[in-house]
Amino acid sequence: MGKDVIIACDFSSKVEVVDFLSIFTEEKPYVKIGMELFYGEGPDIVKHIKPMGHKIFLDLKLHDIPNTVMQAMKVLSDLNIDMCNVHAAGTISMMEAAIKGLTRADGSRPILIGVTQLTSTDEARMHKEILIDKPLDEVVLHYAKNVKAAGLDGVVCSPLEAGQVHQVCGNDFLTITPGIRFAEGSVGDQVRVTTPAKAKEMGSDYIVVGRPITSAKNPIEVYRKCLEEFID
Repeated sequence: MGKDVIIACDFSSKVEVVDFLSIFTEEKPYVKIGMELFYGEGPDIVKHIKPMGHKIFLDLKLHDIPNTVMQAMKVLSDLNIDMCNVHAAGTISMMEAAIKGLTRADGSRPILIGVTQLTSTDEARMHKEILIDKPLDEVVLHYAKNVKAAGLDGVVCSPLEAGQVHQVCGNDFLTITPGIRFAEGSVGDQVRVTTPAKAKEMGSDYIVVGRPITSAKNPIEVYRKCLEEFID
């Protein structure tokens, strides 16, 4: 599947995201559509962006009872997205149901990944607020093994954990890693972060980069810098 840089298009409207993507005349970046944009514009946002030539990671993090997730995935699969996700905390049976719903009649389906722990979560919060008393890296690896057991393609994790995930789940098991910042940039609300170059070194397969690109004075230049550090 290869490595790639995914731009998190965390905009509030179709106009904003289309205006942003329209500046890319040579490249067609892989884009992430998250909750704000999808809930604001509905499925039509995917139908509008896909013909522009972009691959789409639909980041809705489904987490519900297995049947509900299965039925929701049937709808998402019809949108011709390239990647989507669920929360690994939803259990193996829920993730298996997600694959069942996502798989089309011809056997094809988008890439499906499981979210381990959000990169805005640190170990202290995990212990205190969600009452998981194991070490953070142990929890991430346990969730990753559950994701693999359910038959999914990989996980969303911190780049700091990507190498460990590959060690326990294999090199073909994908690691999609947000929390990417340049050394001179602000970390925002992320707490487990690293640079594109370091993410490459740590074993990330895809990096998700949002504000460092979308808020830049020259987004194309920053996007190309990410590609250079992460892929070239």
